Amino acid sequence: MSETTTTGTTMTDTPAATTSVAATPPRLDRDANRIVFDIDDLDVYYGDFHAVRGVSLDVRENEITAFIGPSGCGKSTVLRCLNRMNDLVDSARIEGTIRYHGVDLYDRKVDPVEVRRRVGMVFQKANPFPKSIYENIAFGPRISGYKGDMDELVERSLTRAALWDEVKDRLGESGLGMSGGQQQRMCIARALATNPDVLLMDEPCSALDPIATGRIEDLLQELKSEYTVVIVTHNMQQAARVSDRTAFFTAQMDSDDDRRTGMLVEFDDTENIFSNPQDERTENYVTGRFG
Repeated sequence: MSETTTTGTTMTDTPAATTSVAATPPRLDRDANRIVFDIDDLDVYYGDFHAVRGVSLDVRENEITAFIGPSGCGKSTVLRCLNRMNDLVDSARIEGTIRYHGVDLYDRKVDPVEVRRRVGMVFQKANPFPKSIYENIAFGPRISGYKGDMDELVERSLTRAALWDEVKDRLGESGLGMSGGQQQRMCIARALATNPDVLLMDEPCSALDPIATGRIEDLLQELKSEYTVVIVTHNMQQAARVSDRTAFFTAQMDSDDDRRTGMLVEFDDTENIFSNPQDERTENYVTGRFG
């Protein structure tokens, strides 16, 4: 297993390099010290735009880690780096290191498709496929070559997402016909169906009403016993309710071109971030003085 650090990896160079090793990527084993992601001095660029600067933090197993901060501070950009979604942006590149269970996530030998199977993503807006509820859940396992009992997998995934009892009698109906909250839970079930290690969630409740939001938050508390969760949220109360640790990001204006670069201000146990922050900028944000 290669653990060579690649600083300044160009994301668009990676797919070609992984073609010959896609069938046998390095093993991505669990680390005994519970560190799932070790992010060290991460910088993210889109072309010549410096989107995120100098982020260092770690994400621990079976915890919920929240990223908070004002719009444009880079928290979603950092989230997408954790499953290499930014590979899909031609102009994107990173500097620094992200290790996943001790393995350099951007090593040329690591298959980004395998990364995305192990590190699932739930987006801000529910994005059900124009298929039945059953086929929405079965889609990922099918294209991954799943050979087990699909009916059992669909039921288990929907049960884990606290949706089975609501849809078990209409699995053949379109996923587009469900409520917004149900669609989001279906998307969570769809992510769980590929048996990931980590769930990344980018503002998963922003379009939901308070009742649906509460159901998602209750679900997150249940899921963290089996999965590691990283959530981006603008809702500080939500971060305080559901997360174990919280990272506060802000943005610094570049006086030359009026563009803002995201940066990590403070990262700590959630209780400390909200009750005893060490940085004045954090205190000003969580108390509503800015943002």
